[in-house]
Amino acid sequence: MFTGIIEAIGTISGIAAKGVDQSIRINTGKLSLSQLNRGDSIAVSGVCLSVVHIYDDGVATDLSAETLSRTTLSDLEIGRLVNLELALTPASRIGGHLVMGHVDGIGRVVERNNDGRCVRLSVKAPDALARYLSEKGSIGLDGVSLTVNGVRGGAFDVNLIPHTLVETTLGRLQRGHAVNLEVDIIARYLERLMAPQSAAQSEQGPITLEFLAEHGFIGDPTATSGDD
Repeated sequence: MFTGIIEAIGTISGIAAKGVDQSIRINTGKLSLSQLNRGDSIAVSGVCLSVVHIYDDGVATDLSAETLSRTTLSDLEIGRLVNLELALTPASRIGGHLVMGHVDGIGRVVERNNDGRCVRLSVKAPDALARYLSEKGSIGLDGVSLTVNGVRGGAFDVNLIPHTLVETTLGRLQRGHAVNLEVDIIARYLERLMAPQSAAQSEQGPITLEFLAEHGFIGDPTATSGDD
């Protein structure tokens, strides 16, 4: 679990193909590794990954085929900058919102405008995610916790303050760039809770004696004994 408050900007320093998977090495910059252990979680541009090796200047992680197919990490190259955040501890302040590092979809920047010392971005989300967007709700953008300032169908606006522009990779985003999106976890669970009770049942319906018999678990309950 993360908060979407970026701790450092890292740099991709190595990429190795492992069949359909990849292994990457990240120079973690100013991120403190003193309490990091192998197997711990780290959010890399909003994607929760497991640390498989720790170096003096960074870490190595694996990217599964699932991660490569659902996030922008499939486009990584040597020298690419990434947002980094270590997982929450029980004593951590939650300065942003609860972020799981499970990317819901890939959005695309459709507009960038200066707004005083800030930058206002418009991002187009996949149609399937539009229902989770709400004005003044939360959104994770490449791992950065942001407030949604406006919604127009599947497009939404966010405001990047000077600190965010300097301390994350979002200041480098331009029109056409792809970004990892994670919707607010509360919106996801609320949708499920408000769904009809029937949604919790499998498409096949409840398990019946006939179902068990059809799949060989019991004898046919409709069969009659030869003694009748």
